[in-house]
Amino acid sequence: MLPGFSFVHILGSGGFADVFLYEQNMPRRQVAVKVLLNEVVNENVRQMFQAEANLMGQVSAHPSVLTVHSAGVSADGRPFLVMELCSAILSERYRRERIPVPEVLRVAVAIGSAIETAHRAGVLHRDIKPSNILVTAYGHPVLSDFGIASTLSAEIAEESIGLSIPWSAPEVLLDETTGTVASEVWAFAATVYSLLAGRSPFEIPGESNSSADLMGRINRGRPQPIGRPDVPASLEQALRRAMSRRAEQRPGSVIEVVRELQLIESELGIAQTPIELAMDDWALASAGDLGERTRVRAAPGAAEPARRRRRRAAAGEDYAAVGTLPRDLGAPVPSSGRSGGLSRRRGPTGWLIGTIVALVAVIGIVTGVLVVTAQDAQSIPRVADIRDRQTSGTVRFSWDDPGLRAGDRYVVQVDDDTPSIQQAATFQVDAAAGSTVCITVTVNRDGRTGEASSPKCVDVVAG
Repeated sequence: MLPGFSFVHILGSGGFADVFLYEQNMPRRQVAVKVLLNEVVNENVRQMFQAEANLMGQVSAHPSVLTVHSAGVSADGRPFLVMELCSAILSERYRRERIPVPEVLRVAVAIGSAIETAHRAGVLHRDIKPSNILVTAYGHPVLSDFGIASTLSAEIAEESIGLSIPWSAPEVLLDETTGTVASEVWAFAATVYSLLAGRSPFEIPGESNSSADLMGRINRGRPQPIGRPDVPASLEQALRRAMSRRAEQRPGSVIEVVRELQLIESELGIAQTPIELAMDDWALASAGDLGERTRVRAAPGAAEPARRRRRRAAAGEDYAAVGTLPRDLGAPVPSSGRSGGLSRRRGPTGWLIGTIVALVAVIGIVTGVLVVTAQDAQSIPRVADIRDRQTSGTVRFSWDDPGLRAGDRYVVQVDDDTPSIQQAATFQVDAAAGSTVCITVTVNRDGRTGEASSPKCVDVVAG
């Protein structure tokens, strides 16, 4: 029994703890209470549990992290956490039904924001997987179970680390590390992949999927295709990059993956899910819509059908940052309080003057946007001298690094295909003999794109 709480029923059990449904007496609400199993309680486990409480306390203010209300020790000496009551329906649902791509992207951006927030606080989760994504009563996904988390600088004894093999990076399975930001990028991508595919990335339906089988496939680094026609190639490619066998070939942070997912949302013609990160300066709240600050901006026309958008990309039009126009440019201009000032109550001449003033304001703002956008584009490096090499129906394009910064990405456009977003300065295309393959490469920086490279076209020969 816990003072101040009334037991309702058990919710589930794990290797270290039971989770119960309790009703808190004051304030009255239903909560989930995680209590350590009596048989596993020792000083080391107590310390781990206390660490979990402290770590979740650091990040649980995030809207996509499970809220911890309080923690304590029961009368029989077992530590417990009092947490927000959430549902595990998502981890059950992805196995039995196909979750729509836009919904998976919304979940991914929210959970990716939570992971990035934890990383910026110096915390690794270490157990990112579908079953640790819960859903609140209002349908919002939250990340739970920091039970084997640790600070980025901590050294954790090998025996204290648990593994969820299907979502563990190769270097973790090989005991090369107990966890890094790169391994969390891998686990995050594997989790998003699972929500789309209905299975883990290296699970093969109808074949043996033992721990040894999965570890062998993960170490070879070749995930199974998602197998859904509604999943765009750009999304599958982004997840494969984030699950690269070599950590240095993955995006450098979870937020980089999240921004790629936002671009894919724009590619699909759906609204971008806002990134939820703490603002360093609360004064920014008065400078505009905070939601708009969390979106990677696409160029005008990004919400058009995919076919038209791909043709434009081939011509050099791609994602770019644009300014936000005032929402009410046509509103009457308030009186200045001076003689001759414009009045709210106007005759025809007054409205004409007001209209001219509004049009001048619009022209000035648009001109400013175009100038800023042009300056931004000029500051982004341009790829030049794309080379090619052919071997047996495969064309491998490569180019020199024009001066990328951390977080920059190449946008590779092949003919009318969906653009690919990547970090590597190479791109491989499979093509039939007698065909012609053309590519352009553009650098994307913080959601803005620079000038596209000159098209590189290759006639594929039999080899």
